[in-house]
Amino acid sequence: MAENQGLIDNLFKAGAHFGYTRSRRHPSVSKYLFGAKGGSEIFDLEQTAVLLERAMNFVRTVAADRETILLVGGKAEAREAVVRTAQSLDIPYSAGRFIGGSLTNWSEIKKRIERLRDLTDKREKGELAKFTKLERLLIDREIDDLTSMFGGLQSLTGLPKAMVVIDPRREKIAVTEAKKMKIPVVALLNSDCDASIIDYPVTANDATMQSIEFFLSHLKTAWEEGKKAQVPLREEALPELPTTGA
Repeated sequence: MAENQGLIDNLFKAGAHFGYTRSRRHPSVSKYLFGAKGGSEIFDLEQTAVLLERAMNFVRTVAADRETILLVGGKAEAREAVVRTAQSLDIPYSAGRFIGGSLTNWSEIKKRIERLRDLTDKREKGELAKFTKLERLLIDREIDDLTSMFGGLQSLTGLPKAMVVIDPRREKIAVTEAKKMKIPVVALLNSDCDASIIDYPVTANDATMQSIEFFLSHLKTAWEEGKKAQVPLREEALPELPTTGA
């Protein structure tokens, strides 16, 4: 624990230890809880720190292998941080309603993204001037609609190697599709989520901007470190999780 004390302290400052009420608890997170306070269950941050480090190690390997990772988080508390993080790393993202079929029906989604790229490119080059005012208006509306649905996916050229999710309970469609396509999932999840279906769960508060930003900032650091690696990395062995339960 001493090795992780700094990380644990920072998790505490970010409010990552706050879960929901016991009545909302999913059975799979019981082993990650420390107790309860003021009606809210409290996460064992010693375990959370280990889980976060495991997630960071995995993200490093994906980045070092020059693979693609998809960031998903459409809830209000996460949206701004998701967009900011994804754009700073130049990775694809979904920060609104996840469009069903984005992974399982990729061939069709790819066509819509290519349509968006084509129309946007033509508009920027002034090639839409040959159309009537009404036609240009309709094209602009189509671009707006496509951007709303697929704007964050424009850099995606194929299925991602991994997916990072904020609140997998809310993003159930995204997680289900990732599992079906055998895409590993890293997730920040609260006490109401099913941790058993996530490959790299980080059990912590997923309901506040401060906690979400803390989680994303560490994955951002891991991604940048992986990108700087000159050779492929291997996931590091980390300590076993403590057996605390609530």
